[in-house]
Amino acid sequence: MDHPEATTDSDRLSGQQVTTSCGNTPVSVVARHHLHLQFALSCALERALGCPINRFVVVCMWSGSVDAKVGVNKPELLPKEFSTVIDVAGFLSAGQENRLRQEITDLEEDTGFKLRVLAQNYPETPGLAIRDFWKVDDRTIVFVADPTFGNILNFNVGATVDLDIPRSFWSRLAGKYGNIFYWKEKGEDASVEAAVNAISTCLREPVGRNNCSEVK
Repeated sequence: MDHPEATTDSDRLSGQQVTTSCGNTPVSVVARHHLHLQFALSCALERALGCPINRFVVVCMWSGSVDAKVGVNKPELLPKEFSTVIDVAGFLSAGQENRLRQEITDLEEDTGFKLRVLAQNYPETPGLAIRDFWKVDDRTIVFVADPTFGNILNFNVGATVDLDIPRSFWSRLAGKYGNIFYWKEKGEDASVEAAVNAISTCLREPVGRNNCSEVK
C-alpha cells in the first residue's frame, strides 16, 4: 500500500528517510544532528520521545493548536527491571498491567512484532531513554498513552510493521479509542486496554488487501 511521505533535504543527506503523518495531515520535519539524529515533529509522541529508529511512521491526533514541546530524557523514570509496559502516569492497576504484559508477550511470540506501552503525562516521561531500554527496532510499535494534547493514543511504528499494516488503521484506532470523549467517559485505562487489544487483533490477521480493515 502506498503512503504519503514527507522527506526533507536533511533526511536525504543523512541517508535516513522519514515518513510522518498526524491524522491525515502531513507534518514538516526538522533534522538536528547529535549522537543520534533526532527530528522535531508536530506530534505529542515525538515532542516527548524524539525518534527511536532510522525509518519510522508517526501517527498521532490532537485537538486545537499547541505550543512546541521540548524532548525529554529522564532515565530515572524507567523501571528497575525490564517491562513492556511502563505506567508513569498511574493510569493502570497492577492487574491491568499484568494482563497487558501477558498479551504483549503472547503477541510477540506469535507474530514477532514487539508492542511497547508507555503511559505518561508530558513532561513526566522517560522520553528518549525508552529507545535503549526497549531496544526499539523496525519491528517495534511504541504506543504512548498521553492525554496532554486531547487524543490519548500516539503510535511510533517501525518500518517493517508499516509494510504489513495499513497506515489508516492507526488513525482509525486513535479516532475510535483515543478521542477525548471516550477516555473521559470510560477512563484512560480503558483506552489503553482497548487499543492494545485492537493492535493485537490486527497484527494477528493474515497480511492482505483487507487486513486490519476494522478496528475491533
